[in-house]
Amino acid sequence: MTELVWQHLPADDRGLAYGDGCFETLRLTPGAAPLWSRHRARLLEGAGRLGIPFSADEADAALTAALSQAQDAEAGVLKLILTRGSGGRGYAWPEPAAPRLIASLHPRPTRPQRDYTDGIQAGLCAQRLALQPAFAGLKHLNRLEQVMARREVQQAGWQEGLMCDTGGCPVEFTSMNLFAVVADELWTPAVTDCGVAGVARSLILEELAPQLGLPVQVTTRPLSQLDAATEVFACNSVAGILPVRKLAQWVWPVGEITRVIQGRLEQRFE
Repeated sequence: MTELVWQHLPADDRGLAYGDGCFETLRLTPGAAPLWSRHRARLLEGAGRLGIPFSADEADAALTAALSQAQDAEAGVLKLILTRGSGGRGYAWPEPAAPRLIASLHPRPTRPQRDYTDGIQAGLCAQRLALQPAFAGLKHLNRLEQVMARREVQQAGWQEGLMCDTGGCPVEFTSMNLFAVVADELWTPAVTDCGVAGVARSLILEELAPQLGLPVQVTTRPLSQLDAATEVFACNSVAGILPVRKLAQWVWPVGEITRVIQGRLEQRFE
């Protein structure tokens, strides 16, 4: 049985010691988590791939408890961290494992409205993403690459930073997925070797783009692919969709496809 705790972590937890776990960050509305089914599916997939025993019923129970507290706290974001639980020194798993789910509520981060209407400025991070297919797509707890890349963003004064893999191909922003419109198709990098399979990303690929009759390409392509882009945007489930107006030497307008998908995603939270 998974232990549910609120903003508390014992010093011997394996998530702290080894990054042994995964997490989800959910945008809430009053009494609901509109994209919960996708967050839950990714959390369960992560637990399964990492060999952490965890069930859908346990995930649902945690959400129910969180929504009850969120109404009192007027919180807009729920973070769930699933770890393998406590363990002694050493990499070997404790047998049997006693997983721990840490829950915390937060206000939704505020952004200037112009970020959504006029777009954001991003830069190209020097920090690269290592190729590791075994963990690709997962929102696991090992995030040092993003931590270091985010420091670059802060120091440069950008609003986001694009991260490439060790071969120089673009993968994602530090905390958002990358999309571009190229030759009237919607393109996003594959996350089969590294990167996070975002919840907003999956919603766009599986529902929103098909609803618009928009062809989709999910492939690894060189950075020069951005030369041919006519629109670029960043997305995650908390912030939504942010048009990217400038990235390194590239400049794009805020395009109609970006606007439509932006509106369709926001409708899920109304």
